Amino acid sequence: MLIKVIYTDDTFDYFREAQLDRLLELGKVAKFHRSSGWVAVGVEPIRTGQHGHYGGPERRAGKA
Repeated sequence: MLIKVIYTDDTFDYFREAQLDRLLELGKVAKFHRSSGWVAVGVEPIRTGQHGHYGGPERRAGKA
């Protein structure tokens, strides 16, 4: 699936979902479009490639 992005220099482009995380890490994307509408980077919550990195206490350990 291709995602429409607006770069920080106000130009448009389309990228595959897998490439979006890298562009976000590099700080090159100002906005991107998802099914719910446009997302402003740095203003609205977004998910990045940090899946599985929970930093809180392990609540499941030791429970039987």
